[in-house]
Amino acid sequence: MLLGQIKRVFSKPGHSQSRPVFDGSLALDSRDAGRSDDAVGNEAAFDRRVVEIANPRGRAPVVLVCEHASHHIPDAYENLGLPEADRLAHAVWDPGAECLARAMSGLLDAPVVLGRVSRLVHDCNRPAATHEASPEQVERIAVPGNRDLTEAEREARARAVYFPFHAALADLIAEKGPAMALVTVHSFSPTWHGEPRSSEIGLLHDADDQLARVMHKGITVSNRVELNQPYSAADGVTHTLARHADRVQASVMIEVRNDLLSAANSANDIAGALSNALSEALTTKAFTP
Repeated sequence: MLLGQIKRVFSKPGHSQSRPVFDGSLALDSRDAGRSDDAVGNEAAFDRRVVEIANPRGRAPVVLVCEHASHHIPDAYENLGLPEADRLAHAVWDPGAECLARAMSGLLDAPVVLGRVSRLVHDCNRPAATHEASPEQVERIAVPGNRDLTEAEREARARAVYFPFHAALADLIAEKGPAMALVTVHSFSPTWHGEPRSSEIGLLHDADDQLARVMHKGITVSNRVELNQPYSAADGVTHTLARHADRVQASVMIEVRNDLLSAANSANDIAGALSNALSEALTTKAFTP
């Protein structure tokens, strides 16, 4: 079924995978979900929806996810005590990832689920209410507003952010049916603890490595593309893939170094290459029932 659906979508008249996508021209339908009003203490003060679904009627049997799309921290958290210099740092969100995910959504005609709250409040790609989901320190950046959180405070954040996000994603997957692929989209920083990273694009997998390997073999792009770099499942970064694995036929996590997403031409090339590699991978016999 997955093979047939992909072929029908990508053979429709007028479909093109080469048009520019980082030019501000995308006008995707969207819907909001998951306003969080049930909480403990100041957790009730969330001032906007915690998840958005763009292009919800996208026809491709693919669901894109960008957990770290936003740097928004609700006012009640007082920026988690971060100094202004760190307010837009990579620790707070994945710079460029939302633009990449929306670009791929337009090229593939696929829905994309976007997190609308900073991962420092609660990371939707980490288990609910854990220390990893609301860290006190990320690389050099201390997060005073996450210091000494109680179990009740962590659980309140999970109720406010994590569970609405994953409920919206699960509902969308259920609408699309099991014969589909789940693709999470992230960016990573050019340096980590002061050390430069040579990786440029990573294709990561959880237990099911098939889609990542087929994409890695078939992708055509000038950038360096590696499997399970700069992270892997062993680092705990594939939580979303694992949580929804039994609902989908295939999955992959995309990581792109964020400096490559700051220039429109480079970003366009990467979005096109990833979209082509994904669509071609899903039309192979490897993904037929």
